[in-house]
Amino acid sequence: MDSSSEKKTPASDHDQMPINFSFVLASSVHDMKNSLGMLLNTVAAMVENSPPKDDEQAKFFSTLEYEAARINGELVQLLSLYRMDEKTLVVVIDEHHVVDIIEEQIARNDTLLRSRNIQIKIDCDPDLTWYFDNELIGGVLNNLLVNCARYCRNQLLVRATEENGFLCIAVADDGQGYPEAMLLGPLPQTAVSFSSGNTRLGLLFARKVLELHKSKKGQGYMTIANNGPLGGGVLKLYLP
Repeated sequence: MDSSSEKKTPASDHDQMPINFSFVLASSVHDMKNSLGMLLNTVAAMVENSPPKDDEQAKFFSTLEYEAARINGELVQLLSLYRMDEKTLVVVIDEHHVVDIIEEQIARNDTLLRSRNIQIKIDCDPDLTWYFDNELIGGVLNNLLVNCARYCRNQLLVRATEENGFLCIAVADDGQGYPEAMLLGPLPQTAVSFSSGNTRLGLLFARKVLELHKSKKGQGYMTIANNGPLGGGVLKLYLP
């Protein structure tokens, strides 16, 4: 029998199914995020049980926690952006005391901030309430605090006020200020820098989260400026 006339077995539907790379990537990111979360908890427990013996060791722990927290934050942002793109992100808008979300994110980074001797001042009316997604805005604020902890000298200011019908949460530092490339208006559009490793992911995430908050007054937005109240940069989040 001629081998060329043999009937070939067709590939199964499973074999022909194209790979959804976005889904695979998102699943991998989710697993990495969980592992990194466990690492962060382990580092925090290690520092609490065995405090640094000198400044050099304290700096080592500080760097370890900062980098782990930064990567964990970026993984969470990537997952959230993926879900936004897939229209599967659940946004839960509810009323919250603004000072609670600020204090929660500061407490979340307590070890990092203390190890870097950073003093934080909160300027917020304890009775100030607003409607927003607590998890998403908390993620944006957490990312700001982690980044500011790297670039400030030793002071941060988180101020929340009502401005023209919008809630304004401003994070100011006493550092050297934001690069000129970032001072392009309310919606920064800057290039990725592979030399510095800065993908501007945090800015993209913050912008997308703010845009999810809408009302008859408009939608959320942010601004970036220098010469803030502490002499350095100041980033403001506006929620309608």
